[in-house]
Amino acid sequence: MSTRKTIKSAIESMMFIWGEPLHVKDIADIFNIERKEAYECCRELMREYDEEGRGIVIREVNRAFQFTTRKENMAYIERLCTPVRHRRLSQSALETLAIVAYRQPVTKGEIEAIRGIRCDRVMEGLVKKGLVQDVGRSEAVGRPILYGTTDEFLKLFGFESIRELPDIKDIEDMLDEDLPESGLDGVSLQQISLEELSGGAKAEAAGEEPPAEDPPEEAAVEEAVPEAEEPAEETSEETPEEETTIEETPED
Repeated sequence: MSTRKTIKSAIESMMFIWGEPLHVKDIADIFNIERKEAYECCRELMREYDEEGRGIVIREVNRAFQFTTRKENMAYIERLCTPVRHRRLSQSALETLAIVAYRQPVTKGEIEAIRGIRCDRVMEGLVKKGLVQDVGRSEAVGRPILYGTTDEFLKLFGFESIRELPDIKDIEDMLDEDLPESGLDGVSLQQISLEELSGGAKAEAAGEEPPAEDPPEEAAVEEAVPEAEEPAEETSEETPEEETTIEETPED
């Protein structure tokens, strides 16, 4: 039977080669040990790397573990590597992703009920980016698809699990602190309310559809539409009536 030191050493090697997050289940199967013991070994390694201040750290993502670089060294890494430009998520995509994260599992209809706008293109984009995935079917009429976040979402935002999402109250306090004291008169933020995000989404009303669909994420240039000119008043000239003359026929 392998010693704990041997198991931890082998886990290091496997994580280095694997690249992607290595799940506790796979580690337990390889060493023929309980998942609890495999998890404890990974957490011990994680603490050791952190306490020694190494340039490589271990990150946990949904009970899977992966090597990453220490964030404090990012400036040096950027000098070495040519930065890769990643396209940022649009405001509509961030709103939709937030609803999925806090309300999952959630149907597309429930998301549209909260946002008040269709989100077909936005959801398609989030699925393609690997941030949202199909997690099953609802028991509602028509059995619509249920959506939830992915491990890629956790990695992107630096969470170990979905339980680390900040509470809605904490977000409200942060927004209150960040808002300027003046200059907001007459400005509409046009964002979903936090109450709608944390509360229950209303069931889709029968026969009702959201007003419109989100525009594509690419910046759209609005073309100025010239105002239609009012038609000129029609003037009609009176046509003089033709005079009819009756010729008298002389009597024979």
